[in-house]
Amino acid sequence: MSDIKYRRVLLKLSGEALAGSNKTGIDPETVATICTEIGSVLQMGVQMALVIGGGNIFRGLSGSAKGMERSSADYMGMLATVLNALAVQDMLEKQGYPTRVLSAITMQEVCEPFVRRRALRHMEKGRVVICAAGTGNPYFTTDTTAALRGMELKCEAIIKATKVDGIYDKDPAKHQDAQKFDSISYDETLARHLGVMDATAFALVRDNNVPIIVCRMLGGDIRRVIQGEPVGTIVHG
Repeated sequence: MSDIKYRRVLLKLSGEALAGSNKTGIDPETVATICTEIGSVLQMGVQMALVIGGGNIFRGLSGSAKGMERSSADYMGMLATVLNALAVQDMLEKQGYPTRVLSAITMQEVCEPFVRRRALRHMEKGRVVICAAGTGNPYFTTDTTAALRGMELKCEAIIKATKVDGIYDKDPAKHQDAQKFDSISYDETLARHLGVMDATAFALVRDNNVPIIVCRMLGGDIRRVIQGEPVGTIVHG
């Protein structure tokens, strides 16, 4: 445990990550690969909570843009995150890691309700806590959920795992001269409109001075972040 910098973390994954090359839906092989990455961290004794988006199934904001009532669209997006949470739970447990899905919307047949003290107890017992259904309220993103749950569960860092290896000043897939930041402040990230997380999420982490680390989802970067290696981009106060 001596080489661990962050002993309790919240890991934020996009829903699209679970789809793999399919773009939509859930690809079991991709989920298994992601869970193997998570498992390498759990084996170090790190306590972990997960927040997973639902964009691979339904995105409330895009549904609203196409004419749906925003609250209804957002609730549909929350239910999509529950599907993803159950898929990740199933794969983690097949790999031998005890897991609990805690939902902000009560659905007792498939998961527990989110209760902060219960979630903390699960983490203390070494269980992975997957926070599903967002905050339980429309108009809030899963980024905001990640920030909120990170604060509630007293996490030492929020890790946002993506397809790229950090934060760039412009899209590295479109611009060869894109510059990567090793570290950047909350205020500069917002001022540059870098799109790491939405403003509500940033307000929460900035007020509580919790670092956000953006890194690759695969390739062992999550484990290296936990060990304090200079991987990805750290957003700090």
